[in-house]
Amino acid sequence: MANQLISCDDHMDLGQLPEDLWLTRLPAALRPRAPRIEERDGQAVWICDGKVWGSWVGKPPGDGTSRPVKQLYNAFDRAQIYDQSVRRPAVAELRLADMDRDGVQTQVIFGPIFQISTDDPALREACYRVYNDWLLEFCGAEPDRLIGVPMLPETPASALAELSRLATKGGVRQVNLQIANIKPKLDDPGWEPLWSLLEDTGIILSWHITVFLGRLSDRAVGKPASVFENTKFFMGNFLEPFVDLFAWGILERHPKLRMVMAEAGTGWLPWLVEELDYRHWRLWEANEFWADKGGIALETKPSELFKRQIYATFQEDRVAMSLVQFFGDGHLLWASDYPHPDSVWPNSRAAIERQMAGLSVEMRRKLTHDNAARLYGLS
Repeated sequence: MANQLISCDDHMDLGQLPEDLWLTRLPAALRPRAPRIEERDGQAVWICDGKVWGSWVGKPPGDGTSRPVKQLYNAFDRAQIYDQSVRRPAVAELRLADMDRDGVQTQVIFGPIFQISTDDPALREACYRVYNDWLLEFCGAEPDRLIGVPMLPETPASALAELSRLATKGGVRQVNLQIANIKPKLDDPGWEPLWSLLEDTGIILSWHITVFLGRLSDRAVGKPASVFENTKFFMGNFLEPFVDLFAWGILERHPKLRMVMAEAGTGWLPWLVEELDYRHWRLWEANEFWADKGGIALETKPSELFKRQIYATFQEDRVAMSLVQFFGDGHLLWASDYPHPDSVWPNSRAAIERQMAGLSVEMRRKLTHDNAARLYGLS
């Protein structure tokens, strides 16, 4: 295993989940409203309370062809390995075979990047619990190779309740909070018990990009601009909450809180952290000026907090290769993004060679194995 890769951002998507996941596992009172598979316009999709969540690839289209309509994941087409089902990422034996093919020792598995959503908080929270329990059972097939990242609901009380429940199960290394969807924002003291419990349990907190967060402008629909407009949504996921970690003293008050920013990009972070350092320095240099304006007593430089507690994943990112020193020893983590269309699977080693050719063998090993092994307690 020592020469194999550890990928710190991979996925289990809605399209691959078991058809009866929520129908059989939700509390009896909620099952009539459980997310289920229905056919819309010839394609199998997830439906909950009348809303379409996303496509499901486990059912061939109604015209009898062997492929689902509008197939999202093309990695399997490229590899020509439809030897059982396009749901193979949700079949532990087949997922492990895909990992072996790519030389990957361990995957850190995030949930759907399209939101599990319903207007009823009770149903939404129950859906999270069901998914989380199933994911942990799935990863039980090889717990040191399949590291599931359960999803937390988006409010302080519900997130704390789910983290508390998961902590009693044991074996949970990391949880994910879809930071773009939380209410209230991080400055609310209601989040404080969650940070404390994460510290107490040692469970890592992560934020992952949520795609298509906003609505495209009418001008952008159907044009190349639509691709770049989504980039604006991506940045909206992270920028404000990242600054809030420092601005509200969250990292300083909770020094044992560890965070992974997944698929957030890396190039924007150096400028922002340096800007925070500058503002922090000005706070103390001009203390008399800021004293009557509510300036917080942040003792530690933001860059020190960042290098102590923040980790970031990258996939194929040449900018990240020039920022290794900025991130500090052990805080930059490679990922393959299996099984998404832009994943480097099953050619991860070629992708690593392309971007890491200028790095030492020792540094390559740190980025692709050792950093993650230390963070997750792997060999």
